[in-house]
Amino acid sequence: METGLRLAGYGRPTSFFLQTIAGGTNTLIDNTWFGLRFFPPALARSPAPISFPAEKPANTYRIFLFGESAALGDPRPAYGVGRWLEVLLRDRFPGRAIEVVCVAMTAINSHALPPIARACARLDADLWIVYAGHNEMAGPFGANTVFGLQTPPRWVVRASLSAQRLRTGQFLAALLRNRGRASSPPDAWGGLGMFRDRHLPLDHPGRERVYRHFRQNLSDLVRTGIRSRVPILLSTAASNLRDCAPFASSPLPNTGGTSAARFEALCQGGDRLAAAGHWAGAATQFEAALGLHPRSAELHYRLGQSLAALGNTNAAATCFEQARDLDTLPFRADSRINTILGGIARQYADRGVLAVDAADVLGRQNSAGVPGQESFYEHVHLNPEGNYRLARVWADAIVPLLAGTERNRTASWPEFEACARPLGLTDWNRHAALDEMLRRILDAPFTNQLDHAVRLDHFRRQLAGTRARMQARAPSELRSSYEDAIRNRPADHWLHHNYAEYLNNSGDLAQAAAQMGQMRDLIPHHFAAHLHLGRLLARQKQFEEARASLEAALIRRPDLAEAHVELGQIAASQKEFEEALAHFDAAIQRRPESARVYLRRADVLMALRRRGPALDSLREAILVDPAFWEARYHLGIELATDGKVADAQAELAEVVRLRPQHVLARLNLGNLLVRQGRVEEALTQFREVLQLDPGNQTARDSAAALERRPDRENP
Repeated sequence: METGLRLAGYGRPTSFFLQTIAGGTNTLIDNTWFGLRFFPPALARSPAPISFPAEKPANTYRIFLFGESAALGDPRPAYGVGRWLEVLLRDRFPGRAIEVVCVAMTAINSHALPPIARACARLDADLWIVYAGHNEMAGPFGANTVFGLQTPPRWVVRASLSAQRLRTGQFLAALLRNRGRASSPPDAWGGLGMFRDRHLPLDHPGRERVYRHFRQNLSDLVRTGIRSRVPILLSTAASNLRDCAPFASSPLPNTGGTSAARFEALCQGGDRLAAAGHWAGAATQFEAALGLHPRSAELHYRLGQSLAALGNTNAAATCFEQARDLDTLPFRADSRINTILGGIARQYADRGVLAVDAADVLGRQNSAGVPGQESFYEHVHLNPEGNYRLARVWADAIVPLLAGTERNRTASWPEFEACARPLGLTDWNRHAALDEMLRRILDAPFTNQLDHAVRLDHFRRQLAGTRARMQARAPSELRSSYEDAIRNRPADHWLHHNYAEYLNNSGDLAQAAAQMGQMRDLIPHHFAAHLHLGRLLARQKQFEEARASLEAALIRRPDLAEAHVELGQIAASQKEFEEALAHFDAAIQRRPESARVYLRRADVLMALRRRGPALDSLREAILVDPAFWEARYHLGIELATDGKVADAQAELAEVVRLRPQHVLARLNLGNLLVRQGRVEEALTQFREVLQLDPGNQTARDSAAALERRPDRENP
């Protein structure tokens, strides 16, 4: 059966690395399909682009960095902690070639670490760094995971992962997934929003199993490294404690109405005093409330804020840590995780295992003594300054392993700005990352945090700051920043990628495509470079070249919905509507949550004169995303054309609610209200149009005609 499946081309390779020849050199690259062993196909994550020589070059110090999205550098791996570490060590040891290979990956947890470690064990590494623990509860096989089985016995996990190394195992796993559709995972990736209803009680037995699995998995990784004679640096996983409230808190135990009323009164009283700056009184109220509900994560956080404001940093730090540990949506490595990590480091300290308490060191950067927004975007993902600080912590620990002279051991590290230049970090990149993180926190469960409004304000102020700094600099200065970095590191694909993004944003599509082409040439195996290049070529109407690039992306990742969308748009622009429809259908099949694809599909169906299916596609777009005003607008116009005035008016009224400044929606809504005899409401819409567009003659004439109507009631 195994032979037959392989001959039929069924299944995917499961190793973390694949081998290829690049420039005549035996090269190791990332395996796009590695995540399929841990995630359902619709949710499978891929490693970031990796490419390095299988045989370590002479005089090279090779480091493998293990972990999750925080270690990877999400939302911008180009500025992840491994990249900063590489710059720091190159500056300190200019005579050595420093190579940091980041094998971290979004959404994985410790169950994925032993297989990755075994793949790295044969590659002549000089050091392994482990920065993991945030995804233990929510990641694959975790206690509140959405990716499949929750905390099965470890032998089941190992048997499943081992079986899927075979095509037969992959086939059986697919059969089991199809039979278990009643409890199937989400259809598409939705970030932390997938977990909004996955609260994990503090006494849930799965928590203890997760801690046990983490200890066993981390021990396996360490023993693999020891057998390969590789020193290992275990780092505690730091998280935002000071400026990130718990995502969810345990409800008050049912102890009677009197206690509940007193608890609520104490909480409200504490909140009022805190809002007025009376921190001592607020702390007293919160402490009294904790006497009634000592396991409330939110109360510990509120008390921590009050104590921090009073300057009682030690007590505040304890409260903030308790708030994290009692969170019933546990997306941060808690005290138990970090304690386990420290214990394993001590257990193997005499066998080349080092320990670094990154959480403690980062905490010293905050006046409250715990890490906060000076280092983090949100709960666990580090901003550029945070990644630099964490890299400094690791670099201090690594120096004794590398240093050959006393001078190198005592030299100072380059400052942040000096490290940012070779990474090509500009305010434009900062702005893009902040904008992406802002979009994330506008969704649950971030919206449920008690400090959500404060976090939004912080992001918006940061965005305003980066915007102002960008406007103060000439575009030529930004270009020079990227070009200088590329001149020094021409083989760094991340630099070409970031420069291409900037050029695309500034409208220089030709140069953006040239830079993305450089990235593609450096990592030809990875689908992302071909996808981005195809998009840029399509925007320049170089359709044949764009098609070739997008099809190359699909060869590397056949389930890539974005490539089908781009190919569909190219086909539609060339009036090849049947081909466009096929691509949009393929994109929807792979990513059914993308409302905009339904809109594009509706346009193609209209062009094919299939009006009924086109309207159905618009309705599906609205069903997927009720706030998608573009689909509502198009549906409203089409319903009005069909004479369904009331239905059309309802859609356009919703567009106006979602987009109050949409002139055409208001104008058309006014006309529909007139057809229904709702004169005053229609007049209101026409007047609003004139407020937005004083020169709109249609609105002016319509308003004047209504005002002259003899049947109009005197307002």
